[in-house]
Amino acid sequence: MLDVSIVVVSFNTVSFLEGCLSSLCHAESGLRFPAKAPTSGPRAEAVLPGRIAGQRPLEGKPGLVLAEAIVVDNGSADGSREMVAAGFPQVRLIANDENRGFAAANNQGMRIASGRYILLLNSDTVVRGRAIATLVEFLDAHPAAAVASAQLENPDGTHQDSAFRFPGLLMTFFDFFPINHRLRSSRLNGRYPRPKDGRPFEIDHPLGACMMVRQEAIADVGLLDEQFFMYCEEVDWCLRMKTKVWRVYCVPEARIVHYGGQSARQVRSVMYAELFKSRARFYRKHRSPLFRLLAKVIMKLGFRREIIRAKRRFKTGAIDADGLRQELATLGLARLAVDDNA
Repeated sequence: MLDVSIVVVSFNTVSFLEGCLSSLCHAESGLRFPAKAPTSGPRAEAVLPGRIAGQRPLEGKPGLVLAEAIVVDNGSADGSREMVAAGFPQVRLIANDENRGFAAANNQGMRIASGRYILLLNSDTVVRGRAIATLVEFLDAHPAAAVASAQLENPDGTHQDSAFRFPGLLMTFFDFFPINHRLRSSRLNGRYPRPKDGRPFEIDHPLGACMMVRQEAIADVGLLDEQFFMYCEEVDWCLRMKTKVWRVYCVPEARIVHYGGQSARQVRSVMYAELFKSRARFYRKHRSPLFRLLAKVIMKLGFRREIIRAKRRFKTGAIDADGLRQELATLGLARLAVDDNA
């Protein structure tokens, strides 16, 4: 058995995907891939000098991490598939004819994965050094942990929030009514304080851009819920794992650059609606009727506030008539999504 299967879902992000795969294959990553991915039949394990396939590295002595990479392309039209096939023969490619959604595409990759652990990794990421090997070593040392996530960074090297508490009403309120900018990174808004010692710490859930999951935990709780087309699927997954008494951690020593939102911005209005549709579905699945009612009221008030702000920007010349129509259409889609799924 391989140590880790890395599943990367892509949708029209060819340049970012190439950078992501290049960082995985870098000599300093500590990862070793087969020279060529199998196209059919049983997967042959690569046995490298000094390492037996499936053997864990000796404590205190970092070893080679045997890995496979699986790219699931969601109907890209930007040459992503051709780039992977030509430049990364060691990567297994699943080419969908249409965009099946983030959860469904990840599930496709996970169903053929053979690693002890599965890493879900966004295509708009760049892996720093031995980040993935560090996550493997952490899970090896903590058998009660279902998930280990990296510390995400912005492209300029600054901190990016990547560890969160499960969503509550205050978090929904602050999305629309950010009373003070300092609250965005506070406990009230579901953020964890940055550990000064850099030690791993337990969290409710990570950002889905990077999360390594133990195969036994997946067998226990099942795959991602494909009712979430995009957004909240990792929140739902981690909550289901914690319900089964698995633990979830952030490992700050593992660092990954995350550009963020590269697929979603291509269809901004649709993805904005999907965000609130997914939130409403999460609340319907896991929260009480009273919580759902209050959340719906907050979201509707928030949409109304955004409509007023858009109209004010139009009056002051900050946006033109087309910009106003686009913003109102986006907010209208979001309101309908909440009504249909709350």
